[in-house]
Amino acid sequence: MTEYLILFAIVLGVNLMPAFGPPTWSIIVLYGFNSDLDVPVIVIVSATAAALGRFSLALGTRLLRRWVSDKTRSNLEAAREALERNKRGGFVALGLFALSPVPSAQLFEAAGLTGVRLLPFTLAFFAGRLVSYSIYAGGAAAIEDLTIGDAFRDALTSPTGIAVQVVMLVGLVALAKVDWAKMLARK
Repeated sequence: MTEYLILFAIVLGVNLMPAFGPPTWSIIVLYGFNSDLDVPVIVIVSATAAALGRFSLALGTRLLRRWVSDKTRSNLEAAREALERNKRGGFVALGLFALSPVPSAQLFEAAGLTGVRLLPFTLAFFAGRLVSYSIYAGGAAAIEDLTIGDAFRDALTSPTGIAVQVVMLVGLVALAKVDWAKMLARK
């Protein structure tokens, strides 16, 4: 039981990071290879911890709304209204996001900033992560010789990984700067 709690704490901590954390799937795979824990339980514990971490990250980011300018807050409010108005497109995008390997920290930060309803967003993330983590855990033989240290080092030194994180952070800033009310009024 202690090993599952340690796994939960590691995955929760990584998913509280706003950027540059190692992918949770790498932790799952490494735990699967380096422990006698049941892989299905590893997946469930990890998906739960990841969802709780991202939900908490979004809540923390939501607290930052009071320190952004009125114009930025207005832009974010318009983005939230547009997302909530177009539910079908939002569900498709959310489904793709939940199943994709794209870093999710900035998406949850954006959700927190825009004020979208976090519970449905997090539940979709959780469901998608159950599926994707199961796939990663099942096909993990390719990285059997890595360590958790290697996964953290790769997250911090991989040029592609760093570039993706920086692009996602720039996208988060851009989301807040777009005049969504004006842009959506044109359509």
